[in-house]
Amino acid sequence: MPPRDIIFQTSTIDALLAGVYDGDMTCQCLLKHSDLGIGTFDRLDGELVLLDGRIYQVKADGKIYLPDPSLKTPFATVCSFSPEKLFSISNSMDYDGITALIDRTASNQNLFCAIRITGQFKAVKTRSVPRQSKPYPLLREVTVNQPEFSLKDITGTIIGFRCPAYARGINVPGYHMHFISADRKQGGHVLNCELINGKCELEELSRYFLRLPEHTKEFSEKDLSKDRTKELKDVERGGGKIVQ
Repeated sequence: MPPRDIIFQTSTIDALLAGVYDGDMTCQCLLKHSDLGIGTFDRLDGELVLLDGRIYQVKADGKIYLPDPSLKTPFATVCSFSPEKLFSISNSMDYDGITALIDRTASNQNLFCAIRITGQFKAVKTRSVPRQSKPYPLLREVTVNQPEFSLKDITGTIIGFRCPAYARGINVPGYHMHFISADRKQGGHVLNCELINGKCELEELSRYFLRLPEHTKEFSEKDLSKDRTKELKDVERGGGKIVQ
């Protein structure tokens, strides 16, 4: 059984922002450390959603696929989820309202927090990213034309993490969440949402394990000294094209 109370992460968000897209850890290996999490795939081929011990791949068409266990990831954040706090949401609430409620419930901003929100959504705005070819562009260049999806009246699950501000450069400070529909047909990186009703489960995590891609040439040669805070904000905000 994967260890409890620990975030497991492979590579860093700054490496991904800098274009280090070659996978370094297989999906099969990732599952040894977790049953819930988010990330991406080799060559940036879509969004990774790990829920209930199964990995799903949301490709650039917005549809969900089951990746081969040998497929690798260049960046992922996962945990073995054991929720400690649960609350229901019975009134319509947008993304900012949900995160504010999480902040009040899990008030220690210096711990990592794993999140699972299940319910009925009036709307979820998501995005995915298309597979890239070398020479890889920066992530902010990829997301300028990323496909975005407007999902309406849909049941599903949002999973992700709230990371402390001091995780800057290593992970995404604040909230980073992905969505998967209950029928396992649609999903992606969450840009916005409106929840009609549902439940939110949280686990505050005090241990953090970072694995670096020591055998990846691009990682070893990339200059990671640059402050990429603005690039990350641009990437997380979206700005692509609605295709659905």
